[in-house]
Amino acid sequence: MSTPEKPRTIALFDVDGTLTIPRGEVTSDMFDFMKKLSTKITVGIVGGSDLPKQEEQLGEGIAKVFPWNFSQNGLVAYKNGELLEIQTISKYLGEDNVKRIVNWVMKYLSEVDIPVKRGTFIEFRSGMLNISPIGRNCSRPERNDYEKFDLEHNIRKNMVAAMKEEFADLGLTYSIGGQISFDVFPNGWDKTYCLKFIDPSDFDEIHFFGDKTFEGGNDFEIFSHERTIGHTVTSPEDTKAQCEKLFLS
Repeated sequence: MSTPEKPRTIALFDVDGTLTIPRGEVTSDMFDFMKKLSTKITVGIVGGSDLPKQEEQLGEGIAKVFPWNFSQNGLVAYKNGELLEIQTISKYLGEDNVKRIVNWVMKYLSEVDIPVKRGTFIEFRSGMLNISPIGRNCSRPERNDYEKFDLEHNIRKNMVAAMKEEFADLGLTYSIGGQISFDVFPNGWDKTYCLKFIDPSDFDEIHFFGDKTFEGGNDFEIFSHERTIGHTVTSPEDTKAQCEKLFLS
């Protein structure tokens, strides 16, 4: 990786809704733009999904394309293609508490009435639990329909409120992101976790670009963090336009 023109400026990018459409693949035009941007400033990726899913969206070997790569909010961290750290939720919470959460979620979802249910309602990731009332195996049209239903009926918001009460003793954060699911992880394991790897003495500016920057969204904590300059985007095209104005004009 060559040194950019302004190495002391770093921009961190969410994936879904920022570099790609939700769960979609990056376009060749957007990827070429990101490569061009990386010649001007330091670029990093910070996504909530695990690395295999990130590779499905951004391409195989993405952890070695840009200087910084964080999957699962930074619980799996790479610098210049080298693995720095892996943290796991099972080790942190203990298996008994993981089972307690899973059993409660399965019972709760069995009693939730929504138009469509598919499969993979709980996805265990090394750093979090991803919970989807409709199930992650739904099709894209079903995903789009569920998002509208969820916004109208607050399915995810109500479930999060119930979990906060049920598991108040575990010190968990609940983050609604994407169209169909929400993440559950220990306090402090949101996207600000990745900032522990970024030495303040190495950078003058840390920019973050994301679409779920509202309170309760999975970009909110890093977007509003005192160390970052937050930017709300609405699509990959908007991300590109904002970056061109900020860094390439």
